[in-house]
Amino acid sequence: MRARMAFSIEIRNSWLIQTPSSSSSSSSSSSSNALSFSRSMLPMAGAAERRRRWRQCAERRPRMNPAMAARRKEDVKGMIANQIDAYSDKIGRNVVLELISTEIDPRTGAPRTSKRAELKGWFEKKDTKAERAVYTAEFTITSAFGEPGAIAVLNRHHREFYLESIVVEGFGPDPIHFTCSSWVQPTRIHPTKESSLPISSKCSVIFVPYLPSETPPGLRMLREKELRELRGDGTGERKITDRVYDFATYNDLGNPDKGAECARPLLGGEDMPYPRRMRTGRPRLVQVKDRISSNEARFCRCACREQGGVSRTGICPERRSIRGREGGDAFGRSLEGAAPQPGPSLVASISSESIDFKGFHEVDNLFKEGIRFKQTIQDQLLQKIPVVSKLFESGEALLRYDNPHILTKDKFAWLRDDEFAARRSPASTHQHRAPSGVLSSFQAFPPVSQLDPAVYGPPESAIKEEHIAGHLDGMSVQQAIAKNKLYILDYHDIYLPFLDQINAQDGRKAYAGGDRAQPPPMGPNCTRAKRVLTPPTDATSNWLWQLAKAHVCSNDAGVHQLVNHWLKTHACIEPFIIAAHRQLSTMHPIYKLLKPHMRYTLEINAIARQILINGDGVIESGFTPGRYCVEMSAAAYRDHWRFDQEGLPADLIRRGMAVEDPTQPHGLRLLIEDYPYAADGLLLWSAIERWVHTYVSACYPSAHHVQADTELQSWYAESIHSGHPDKRHAPWWPRLSSPADVASFLTTLIWLASAQHAALNFGQYPLGGYVPCRPPLMRRLVPIPGDPEFENLTADPTDSSCRRCRA
Repeated sequence: MRARMAFSIEIRNSWLIQTPSSSSSSSSSSSSNALSFSRSMLPMAGAAERRRRWRQCAERRPRMNPAMAARRKEDVKGMIANQIDAYSDKIGRNVVLELISTEIDPRTGAPRTSKRAELKGWFEKKDTKAERAVYTAEFTITSAFGEPGAIAVLNRHHREFYLESIVVEGFGPDPIHFTCSSWVQPTRIHPTKESSLPISSKCSVIFVPYLPSETPPGLRMLREKELRELRGDGTGERKITDRVYDFATYNDLGNPDKGAECARPLLGGEDMPYPRRMRTGRPRLVQVKDRISSNEARFCRCACREQGGVSRTGICPERRSIRGREGGDAFGRSLEGAAPQPGPSLVASISSESIDFKGFHEVDNLFKEGIRFKQTIQDQLLQKIPVVSKLFESGEALLRYDNPHILTKDKFAWLRDDEFAARRSPASTHQHRAPSGVLSSFQAFPPVSQLDPAVYGPPESAIKEEHIAGHLDGMSVQQAIAKNKLYILDYHDIYLPFLDQINAQDGRKAYAGGDRAQPPPMGPNCTRAKRVLTPPTDATSNWLWQLAKAHVCSNDAGVHQLVNHWLKTHACIEPFIIAAHRQLSTMHPIYKLLKPHMRYTLEINAIARQILINGDGVIESGFTPGRYCVEMSAAAYRDHWRFDQEGLPADLIRRGMAVEDPTQPHGLRLLIEDYPYAADGLLLWSAIERWVHTYVSACYPSAHHVQADTELQSWYAESIHSGHPDKRHAPWWPRLSSPADVASFLTTLIWLASAQHAALNFGQYPLGGYVPCRPPLMRRLVPIPGDPEFENLTADPTDSSCRRCRA
């Protein structure tokens, strides 16, 4: 287990003679706190006496007080390693720090540096239980040292530690803050010469923020060298301790060596456009093209899948990985909603045993009694998904779930149409995103598909005015549209191209339909059979209607997970993060702005490729599209994803949920006032927008400064050309030529990575955890009168309904 540290360094050197300097109120900048000496300020004396006094002032040992944060509970191995580090520290294998000046030493041509300072007190406080343990160290600096611009940290211990920040005091009235938030690897990981400490790959260097054009001479070489190391050379296999970022296609989702049924398509390229992921450089698997049938040839494009087991697919640069107390909690929260609703699908993804619901009482027991796993299933569960908790030590293991929020007030609320359309649709976690499967206003009636009629048939919907005329409160369809009373949930175009393949799979059935509704809902459109179901008039039609709504919710669950959640707030954001680490120095102010929103994303995405979106993973096992999940996600990226329409205001206007109105606080007027996602989202959007605009304006006074920032322009260009190369020629990419352009772009990026992701992720279980309310997987179609299935439904509707869906 890793030691988690936070240094707070205090350098007290009030004895130094300083020239007057203005106070800096910013904790992240120290440009006004330069330390300098004036020969004329020394007392009048002889030459020898002046030199003696100068040396006394120039060579002192300012004191610093680092602090270690509380450690997580460690296992026996971790405790032993901690003791080894403590005793090694006692004999000189310790932590070394070195101040780096912003000025160049004219004798060496390298940055001025302080003498190395050893961290003291590690051994004495090896068993501390306090929240923070304070250590001491001393620096030696000369009169010509200048202003500190960076700190080098060398870890000679056996294991790494987590360095949060360093605060240096004494170079002016205000402290200088160095933010690290990184694991510092031991020297044994990177065996280079210690003589090159300030620029060695075996140490961590923490910088004060500067724009490229403002970088002091002493930091320019370090800045350039750090970026070269982060980019790498595009070769070799990455190790968990490496700090190298590069791009790769999604060629690691299947395992064709196990057979054609385990192969998955390569995502990224002309055949199947997709964003790029983090490169790992693992060895490739054996080609299997000669061992599969021709009708499976399209699944063999991933035969170059990089080799490695589950534990190797999540390689992530150490600085971005989730570790420690805070990181572990964030990981759990982030994956909480990433998997489908709990229950048998969790077992199905790791075991061949089939578990289906036989009635609503079994669904309710998930939250009352839990799921009891046989020991064999428990072993498979722990082996494949090590983050699973609450497993009892017995012959059977128990996994119990909290009651979803939707059941807390009214157990049967999910059955009612007003709950389905009037409250859950606009308020839920999924009814707000583009392209298909979103809540939007009617622009024309009947709805028209955008698919090729020559391939998919007539584009007009089967829903006619007579189907819904009796539910419009006396209005005609055109009047309802004009008054913004008619809305649509449309999954037709995203499901129809894959409908035959989905329904050809065992135990998976879907419609390429949706819901056209004026609350209460008007009727799911069940294509290709062009079957329309409307609100019930008797008990039998009521159960048909409930099954139709279940199919709508199942379609929505798939689109939400594969398109709106994974694609738009994970996969499409990853290229911007990779490019930021490759092109923006850690001392760049824009990097500092983005860092909190980029944190943990790369490792969460890597873990998702291991257990969520991979072949036979949790999502494939638990959602109706099955093995075609990632292809649906790629089709949505190809046909619908546009960065310029991902911001909240642009999204609301495009979907007809709002219109521009300068008199309103946010410049928009919502057409549905009780629309929590939009109303609350606009408050967050405006707050992000104001903060980013203020921050960017402070960094870039004019358009010239933006255009002259080589790191910023390189980051943006690489994000498009290397991160989204399949869409690099799209005309809708925004320009980055003025401070307003930069602020707008960053606002959208931060919105997607933070507030938008939170809206999509953290409401999944509270609103969708009850399986009948939002089943992710449907096993059978809605029965037609005269079929045996229809007779079973009329004889035992609850049992028949439960057998048609699975958690």
